[in-house]
Amino acid sequence: MRRPPGPLLIVSATILWGTTGTAQELAPEAATPLTVGSLRLLIGAATLFLVAAAGGHLSRLSGMRRPATFVAAIGIAAYQPFFFLAVDRTGVVLGTIVAIGSAPVVAGLLAWGYDRVPPSRRWVGATGTALAGVALLVAAGRDIGISADGVLFAVAAGTAYAFYVIAARQFSREGNVVGSTAVFFGIAAVLLLPLLGTDDLDWIAERSGWIAMLHLGILATAAAYLLFASGLKTTRSTTATTLSLGEPATAAMLGVIVIGERPPLLGWIGFALLLLALLVIATEGRSHRLAPRRSPPV
Repeated sequence: MRRPPGPLLIVSATILWGTTGTAQELAPEAATPLTVGSLRLLIGAATLFLVAAAGGHLSRLSGMRRPATFVAAIGIAAYQPFFFLAVDRTGVVLGTIVAIGSAPVVAGLLAWGYDRVPPSRRWVGATGTALAGVALLVAAGRDIGISADGVLFAVAAGTAYAFYVIAARQFSREGNVVGSTAVFFGIAAVLLLPLLGTDDLDWIAERSGWIAMLHLGILATAAAYLLFASGLKTTRSTTATTLSLGEPATAAMLGVIVIGERPPLLGWIGFALLLLALLVIATEGRSHRLAPRRSPPV
């Protein structure tokens, strides 16, 4: 069977990621953003290590001491609390859209400085459209009492996510996707372990609590990031972050249908612009491997 194209794998991952905000909203009220993010990483890392060990991927790891390993891990670790704090304070729709909508801008600038290759005009156009959409969504959020710090948390999450994409792509092209992803998440989970001692965890015993965490850890983390890392093998990092706008598209639909969020008209216009940006970048055609970098590895 032919391998699915990279963009398709990435979009599949973003659909799973798009369920994270709704899963947090459906968890017990005692579940805080910090503990949800930490537990998600812990369950996801354990699942990834089990998959990697079963497939013999851990014995084939090489070059994991590079600084890029820790950049990817720190990006993953930072994304969790920032994202769940953003969703808690802005809602599923706006929090997810601002977080992922800001990531292509950061990734494009990082890739420009790292690869020494300027972004394509298609990327510039799609990212400009995405920025316009995010601006409208933020403006719409003010009308319904969205906190400014929630928007800042979302931008911080998008920045952390962009750093992860840039760093992780090096390892995806080297072939051992499962093993390297397990290592990234293992380090990130250790970094966030202290957060688990800051809140009461009794809510996990509730049915909605353990269902939400298993979904977040196994499907929305382990499975999603494996799909994403596999897609990065043949997809530009700038393209990958823009394709990730599929996450807020999913989050918006779930926020409206399941949570009952109702963004104002201005918010829907912004959302439509973000979808347009996704379509522009997705029609760029089947992606190809990048030429060797002209700068040393991170």
